[in-house]
Amino acid sequence: MPIIVNLDVMMAKRKMSLNELSEKVDLTLSNLSILKTGKAKAVRFSTLEAICKALDCQPGDILEFRDDQ
Repeated sequence: MPIIVNLDVMMAKRKMSLNELSEKVDLTLSNLSILKTGKAKAVRFSTLEAICKALDCQPGDILEFRDDQ
């Protein structure tokens, strides 16, 4: 899939654990893990907004499009 999720990169930059982010955005660890590993098929804008607020970043810091043809 050409959409790359860089959630782990932003979490490392902010020195935030998956548990801490899970509490701040009110998502289960399993759902956050699915998103972090790039296995999610979709993400709600409300979820993306909550993650961006918690990590003090922009959506483009988390999501990246790569067209490796």
